[in-house]
Amino acid sequence: MNNTSRIFILSLMSVVVLAGCRSKVKEAPEVPTPPRDQSGHTTQGPTASGLFGPEDLDRDACLRQRVLYFDFDRYEVRPEFQSIVACHAKYLRDRPSARITLQGHTDERGSREYNLGLGERRANAVSATLQASGGSASQLTTVSYGEERPVCTESRESCWSQNRRVEIVYTAR
Repeated sequence: MNNTSRIFILSLMSVVVLAGCRSKVKEAPEVPTPPRDQSGHTTQGPTASGLFGPEDLDRDACLRQRVLYFDFDRYEVRPEFQSIVACHAKYLRDRPSARITLQGHTDERGSREYNLGLGERRANAVSATLQASGGSASQLTTVSYGEERPVCTESRESCWSQNRRVEIVYTAR
C-alpha cells in the first residue's frame, strides 16, 4: 500500500470516527407556572424540590437573571453582571428570610480537583460581591460542582463558555 492510499484510508477513518462523536446539548426542564392571585402574586410556595423557581421572583426583571458567566480560568465577576448581583443583593437586603445557594461551575478543561477549586472561587466571588452590595453572609451558601454539571457537552469554545458560570438558586424567600 502506498502513502497516498494510507493517507486516504486514515482520512476516511477520521471522518467516520468524528461523525460518531456528536453530542447533544442538554435542555433545561420546563418549570410550570404556579397559580396566581388577583394581584398577580404566586399563591404557592416552593416547588416540589423545596426550591423556589424563577416565577416566584418575577416582580423584578433583573431577578429572573440567575446565571453569571466567567472568562476562561477566571473567577472575577464581570462588569456586565454587576447590576444583576446588585439586584439580588437588594432582594436579600429587603427580605432577611431569603436564602440563596451559589453554584459554581467550570468547563471540562483542567483536572477535576482544579475545576472544583475554580468553581468554588467563582461562587465565593459572587458571594463577596453580594455581601459588598448589602446581602448578608448568613443568607448565602456556596457549592462547587466543577465540571460535573455541564449545560453543554460539546468540546468547543461556544459550549465551554456556557459552562463557566455561577447559578443563583433561591432556597427560601
